[in-house]
Amino acid sequence: YNMGDWEEIPEILKLSAADIAVWLLTMVLTVATDLTFAVEVGMVLAALMFIRKVSRTTTVSPVTKDYVEDSRVHVLQGKDIPDYAIVYRIHGPFLFGATDKFADILHSLDKLPPIVILRLRNMTAIDATGLGAIRDLADTVHESGRSLLLCGAREQPSQLMKQAEFERHVGAENICGSIAEALERAAEVYHSQCAATGNSR
Repeated sequence: YNMGDWEEIPEILKLSAADIAVWLLTMVLTVATDLTFAVEVGMVLAALMFIRKVSRTTTVSPVTKDYVEDSRVHVLQGKDIPDYAIVYRIHGPFLFGATDKFADILHSLDKLPPIVILRLRNMTAIDATGLGAIRDLADTVHESGRSLLLCGAREQPSQLMKQAEFERHVGAENICGSIAEALERAAEVYHSQCAATGNSR
């Protein structure tokens, strides 16, 4: 009972059925058997889920004109990043074991501009642990007085974020479809902040 992060349960229940099943089984084994065995089983199941999620993000498809046009709004080339914003990108699957990658952002948080953009275009998959890491990052960024914008999430990450009601942590208006939209939103947020503080530049 004392080891349970009970405040996390409502968040876990918003995830996929597979994530919930792994959590329930691990919890039951912890009570019915012992912690070591429960953790071992949980890790094996998490590894199998990792393989499944990564394999499902692999696709083979032709390059069409629509794909080329859609890529134009996502590419950073030719887009100016203003001084009041910084863009970080996640490349590859963001699953358990990769969540310490935010350490550099958190250590340099005091030196960052007022708007942080997290580009998810190249993030192929995410799980509950990865989602929790982004949620914690969002909360920390907001506590520092800064704004966090997300952009370009692919199908699987986008679906999991909606299922977990992730917009509560950043605001639905701050989840953008592309880097172009995110830069436009960053300008709106920055000008609003300037107007609120009476500064402009």
